[in-house]
Amino acid sequence: MPLVEPGGAPSNTEAPAVSEATAAAHWAKTSSLMLLVLGIWFFASFVVHLIAPSLNSIRILGFPFGFYMAAQGSLIIFVVALFWFANRQNQVDEEFGVQED
Repeated sequence: MPLVEPGGAPSNTEAPAVSEATAAAHWAKTSSLMLLVLGIWFFASFVVHLIAPSLNSIRILGFPFGFYMAAQGSLIIFVVALFWFANRQNQVDEEFGVQED
C-alpha cells in the first residue's frame, strides 16, 4: 500500500515490509526505551523536587542549590533526555530496518 504524503498525494515510497517477529522485537525495544525515558521524566519531575529542600543549605551564585536543581536542573534533564531518546530511537529503527528516509 503506498504511503500518502501531506496534501493527500500518494508517495512513491512503500512501507517497509517486516515480519511479525521483527515487529514484535522492535516494539519490545521501543517500549522498554519509552519506559526508561518515563522513569527519567518521573525522577526529574518528582524526585528532584522532593529532595530539593534538603539541598538548600548549599549556595551557588547566591541561590539555594535546591532551588537551582528544581527550577533549572530538571529542565536541563528534560531537554537532554528528549535528544537522547530521539537518537536512541533512530538507532533502534535502523537496527530493525524501519527507519525514516
